[in-house]
Amino acid sequence: MLLIKNLTITHKDDYRVLLQDFCFTLNLNDKAVIIGEEGNGKSTLLKLIYDRSLIDDYVEFSGNIYFDGQKIGYLAQEFHYSGNTVFEYYSDLPDFFELSPKELKDIAFELGLSPDFFYSDQAVSTLSGGEKTKLQLAGILMSKPTLLLLDEPSNDIDLDTLVWLENFINSCNLPVIFISHDEVLIENTANIIIHIEQLRHKMLPRHTIAKMPYSQYRHERLASFARQERLARKERSEYENKMEKFLQIKSKVEHQQNTISRSDPQGGRLLKKKMKSILALGRRMEKEQEDMTQIPETEDAVFFDFDDDANLHKSKVVVDFCLDSLYVNDRFLSKNISMNVNGSDKVCITGKNGAGKTTLLKIIADRLLKRPDIKASYMPQNYQDLLNTDITPIEFLTDSKSTDVTKARTFLGSMRYTADEMEHPIAKISGGQKAKLFLLKMILENCNVLILDEPTRNFSPITNPIIREVLQNFQGAIISVSHDRKFINEVCNKIYKLDENGLTLISH
Repeated sequence: MLLIKNLTITHKDDYRVLLQDFCFTLNLNDKAVIIGEEGNGKSTLLKLIYDRSLIDDYVEFSGNIYFDGQKIGYLAQEFHYSGNTVFEYYSDLPDFFELSPKELKDIAFELGLSPDFFYSDQAVSTLSGGEKTKLQLAGILMSKPTLLLLDEPSNDIDLDTLVWLENFINSCNLPVIFISHDEVLIENTANIIIHIEQLRHKMLPRHTIAKMPYSQYRHERLASFARQERLARKERSEYENKMEKFLQIKSKVEHQQNTISRSDPQGGRLLKKKMKSILALGRRMEKEQEDMTQIPETEDAVFFDFDDDANLHKSKVVVDFCLDSLYVNDRFLSKNISMNVNGSDKVCITGKNGAGKTTLLKIIADRLLKRPDIKASYMPQNYQDLLNTDITPIEFLTDSKSTDVTKARTFLGSMRYTADEMEHPIAKISGGQKAKLFLLKMILENCNVLILDEPTRNFSPITNPIIREVLQNFQGAIISVSHDRKFINEVCNKIYKLDENGLTLISH
């Protein structure tokens, strides 16, 4: 059992409280997901549970975490390995050589790996996203943990591996706390929702713990907010009507007091008594106002949209693409690749990890970014490929004369950036906030062709529906790579699958 009591986490840079008086108990069969907007402290909470030294340089905390003899397995969001081969990776783990062949075989079976995988001389750097996730999970299971902490395990894995991950979380006989932006994964696995929020421009922390599936939580949350808002607005309307009548009566009595003759002391005393009763009524109304149902507070909504000018005629040829063969370094990936994209097509390229989707998208981006007849922009999977992380978000958005500082601040504010975050180096902001920078840049530059590699991978389950709606309404062309099942179903009207034999149009 994991027990957390009265945990408060405060950011050292701006003294912003990320989490306040958090209490939580994780039991044997619990599969708890942490959700919330970018930068709200989800990964920080996992790191603190696992190893407080991981967060000492940027937050401080109070409260207690009790493990009750738990051995924690932790999957970090970022994977860094300086070694070379798969076998060398496992050789560096203290438990690898302590396990019997049967124990290794059982771990391999649970993860859908060949037992020979542990002894492979394949370079870790050449593994696909899904293979890297399984590589790490296997190493974690070798330590025989009693509790799993998984930070974005669904990042960078293909659709088949996503289904496998769902089955793994559901079937493993361990309690799990995980973070994910994949709504389908959350819906299919979590039985506890931990929702971390930052209200009033990130000045007021709030958390909710709900022991129910995500779909139910989302439905009940919205329904509860709607009921509370209806009641609050009804009470305010009734109060305003009563206040209007009260002010009319008070004004009338004040007028009578000001105009009554001094020769009528009896009338004056009656008016004074009447005003005393009116003032008492006013105090009761003030108390009534204090006790009124509050309008529900939620995190400020993401608000952005592309300009109407960012459109293409449906007959406009955006991509008429043929490629005899696709390689990464000297490794063959695919052949006879062809693709056609017109006007406002919204295209998604799917396929297994390692099929070459990102490599192909980079080639397409390189060609389209040079075209003078369209305005294309590219969001890479690895943001650091195009982001100078030493500059601030303001500097990133104002690097061209088309955007001034005031405009940049307005747009960043619409995407939940605080004034402090606008001035922080990009290296210090979350992955979701970096993704927002790319989208804002595309809007400010009035782009009509968006080339997006895993565009929703770092947005929260709360933000993603808004992002999908904006992209669905975009009047230009979208060429994307994604494993987000909701993005594919709701945004894309052309779906290609990439394998060694080329691109196959599987939905149109």
